[in-house]
Order: sequence, then structure tokens, then C-alpha cells
Amino acid sequence: MKFIFLATLFFALTLPAMAATSKKSKGHLRHVVSFKFKETASKEDIHKIEEAFRALKTKIPQILTLEAGLNNSPEGLNKGCTHGWILTFDSEKGRDAYLIHPDHQEFGKLVRPLVADVFVIDFWAK
Repeated sequence: MKFIFLATLFFALTLPAMAATSKKSKGHLRHVVSFKFKETASKEDIHKIEEAFRALKTKIPQILTLEAGLNNSPEGLNKGCTHGWILTFDSEKGRDAYLIHPDHQEFGKLVRPLVADVFVIDFWAK
């Protein structure tokens, strides 16, 4: 009986730590977005999109980090995409909350008329 109690106590105390260790080893979820703007999009339009995308970091708490930049790859494999963003989340649940967040939905309405194509990929960075 004492063994069962000790085994139960051991698992009760170590299970949360094991779950936390498992989550840490999973890394961070990266959400990579790249836009190919329409030829009709002006520099001012594109600047507005850049600023609006950056502002999502201050509006959506699930975004841990947000990085942005212009393509400068010499490989020529960008398929017309010129702007890239990398958002970091601690979980798929956080990413999913971002996707349906009203500020992200509003951003989508701003972007759609100006973007010819978009590329999105998510992956766990370890």
C-alpha cells in the first residue's frame, strides 16, 4: 500500500515537469508569410501593409515575435514574392487564435486587394 502511495505521489509531482520539458523540446512554431504585390500596388500601399502587419504584434498577444524584411536572395526562386514576415508562437493554439483574431481578419481585408499571391508555411523550429 505504501508503494502505491509513493508511486502515485511520484507521478503526480513529476508529470507536470515532464509535460513542460516536452513542450520546451518542441521548440517554437514559426509562421512564415510572403507576399507578391500586384503591379498596381503603389509604394504607399505597400508601406501601409508593412506598417499594418508590424502593428499586429502589439494587438495580438499570442504573437511572441514578428520579424519582417525584403527579399534579397540572389537565387531568383522567390516566385515574385518581395516581402516576408516570420511570426513566432509558442503553440498551435496560439497560432490558431491569431488566425481568427479580429485584427488579423481586418488586416486580411486591407491586404487582399493589393496582393497577387501569398505563400504561407508553418513549422516547428527546434
